[in-house]
Amino acid sequence: MTTPAQDAPLVLPSVVFQPIRLLLICVALTAAAIAVAAQFGHPLFGVFFGLGLALGLGNALLIRRSALRITAQDHPLKKKMALNSASRLLVISVIGLAIAYQFRPDGLGALFGLALFEVVLVLTTMLPVVKKLRAQASESGAEGTEND
Repeated sequence: MTTPAQDAPLVLPSVVFQPIRLLLICVALTAAAIAVAAQFGHPLFGVFFGLGLALGLGNALLIRRSALRITAQDHPLKKKMALNSASRLLVISVIGLAIAYQFRPDGLGALFGLALFEVVLVLTTMLPVVKKLRAQASESGAEGTEND
């Protein structure tokens, strides 16, 4: 008998997550966004962009805390993690949309910041993993040629 996917145990792979690096990237992106937006006469767009990046970073930290808490349980379930993530995503999206609506047009920067943070998060976690996989592949390829 198989376990339904929503009731299957949660297995969290080791992920390269460096919040300090992400914070530094967010600060640099915020400074650049403020400088560029100021050139176009909308420095608040850059400020809201930074706020969106900060919301994304806060979400990433909450995801890590939640994942560690859920996987520390005796029987962690994917369903708990999915519900937790969905509710947190809903709250952050509502906050971003509220900022965008209340402070339009500059408030749209918050949505752009949230979106760009997700790209940055994926890249900063994916690139080290890809590098490691390539290094392992080249090591195993080198071993294969030595044995010939």
